[in-house]
Amino acid sequence: MTAADYIALGLFVLLWAGYSWISAGGGARFFPRASLNRSMAERRKQWIYNSLERDLKMIDTQIMAGLQNGTAFFASTSIFAIGGCFALLGATDQVDAMFRDLPFVAYGGRTVFELKVMGLTMLFGYSFFKFGWSYRLFNYCTILFGGLPMVDRAQSDMVAARRSADQVVKMNTIAAKHFNDGLRTIFLSIGYLGWFVGPYMFMLATVVVIFVLTRRQFFSEARKAIMDTGAP
Repeated sequence: MTAADYIALGLFVLLWAGYSWISAGGGARFFPRASLNRSMAERRKQWIYNSLERDLKMIDTQIMAGLQNGTAFFASTSIFAIGGCFALLGATDQVDAMFRDLPFVAYGGRTVFELKVMGLTMLFGYSFFKFGWSYRLFNYCTILFGGLPMVDRAQSDMVAARRSADQVVKMNTIAAKHFNDGLRTIFLSIGYLGWFVGPYMFMLATVVVIFVLTRRQFFSEARKAIMDTGAP
């Protein structure tokens, strides 16, 4: 491991933490522009409040099922990725021989390669735990949603109905946050792959991934589609 490797790894962690903080609204004082995730949190509240006005909630249950299925898919994908990393560790001899002959690759030896693979495995392990917990929270959210009152009961006691709806909104938002954390880890693992080429490629790939994620969160067409007219 060279000094450039440690700098690249530090930059990776710093950009990851900084992007997560800003996209969650931590830097609203200096960067007031709302992210796509924060804007969608408001739409979740509108969805749940609207469900109080209808007794037939088949559409809502389908939305809940879609959220759970998407989370389960990425959790399974993370497990397969972890298995691929362990398979890569088992084929270290073949990879070692291949990397020695590749041009423009800063190969640091077998031990460094194994450390990099273990780091990649930890990233996928982290994403799996995020997706797994998100799936569990979406399950809890479904149960809470089933406890929402019917229209006549909600209209007779709107305060209690809104309180129950707020519980569903909070649980759904927390589940979405963990899902986004897991998905962000998957995206950043693409930048991490640049480390196998060299520290400078690692830094470049990380900056590119963060740039793409930032654009999608704050300046994308998807964000514009859900923002109110005149919003920054």
